[in-house]
Amino acid sequence: MANMANALVFCETREGALRKVALEALTAARKLLDSGGGAGGGGDVHALLVGAPGISSHASRLADHGADMVLVAEHAAFAQYNPEATAALVADRTRAGGYRVLLVSSSAQGRDLAPRVAAKLACAIATDATSVTLESDAIIVSHPINTGKIIATLALEGTPAVVALRPGAVPPREQPRPVQMQHIEPVGDPSAARVVVAELKQGSRTQLDLGEAPVIVSGGRGLKAADNFRLVEELASAFGNAAVGATRAVTDDGWRPHSDQIGQTGRVVSPDLYIAVGISGAIQHLAGMRTSKTIVAINRDRDAPIFKVADYGIVGDALEIVPALTAAVRAARGSH
Repeated sequence: MANMANALVFCETREGALRKVALEALTAARKLLDSGGGAGGGGDVHALLVGAPGISSHASRLADHGADMVLVAEHAAFAQYNPEATAALVADRTRAGGYRVLLVSSSAQGRDLAPRVAAKLACAIATDATSVTLESDAIIVSHPINTGKIIATLALEGTPAVVALRPGAVPPREQPRPVQMQHIEPVGDPSAARVVVAELKQGSRTQLDLGEAPVIVSGGRGLKAADNFRLVEELASAFGNAAVGATRAVTDDGWRPHSDQIGQTGRVVSPDLYIAVGISGAIQHLAGMRTSKTIVAINRDRDAPIFKVADYGIVGDALEIVPALTAAVRAARGSH
């Protein structure tokens, strides 16, 4: 491959379904190369699909989001995420293709995969990136540190570089290309992997995943009781495209499952709209949501730290404000 500014994107799937974070990573790669100027702008974006036979059905959707070529590795042992075999395949393909950068999502799967690949390639890596650009011969990455209080700018030199992108940091954008697909072989026998994912347990399939929801409504101890979390659920339902989150204090008290926790020791999210209900704004929680596009805080304490990062603040009793807000959202959407 002559153009060293080409990018490889690992397109994450779960149980055969393409995840939104795959389209976000593709969009970021396309933007990265198209704005690269003299360093190779306009290079090719190759999407890598790894899964059970039939996973190639997603190729056209990847082409719609900017993939010039879709590389497909199909094997029954890839039906669930196969850490060792997938890392071997991604590292081999990245090396053989001479890619300037490998992009993955900083999801649970991506945080497992990225360091494995970087170790195999002995190359630079940045995780939880909120932006990525190409300047001269360096990949420039924005990366929150100190629980999100500081945004560090990292320059990743050398080829390749591995970048794991924070879910929600780059909205997916359609940039159609002609569908081109190439089947590739796994490295070795994926069935012989020492580490096997025996089972995947997921939460309610009726709820949006926190990493993919455009709107998140989160609740904290300001709701006063577990039963009052129904107000958060009703507001999320009124939006129609919202997920429900919670603080660590709430999940530790058993009000919500730990899978709902947002913060330094929970999920890190960047939705279009984040509504914090009865959340004071401890730095550990802010680390998980302060990169949200728009933040709305509802709290009776006007001096609560959450208001320092909020775009809009409502001072008052959440038990009174949330039902009124829910009714207003339903009215605006024409639902009852």
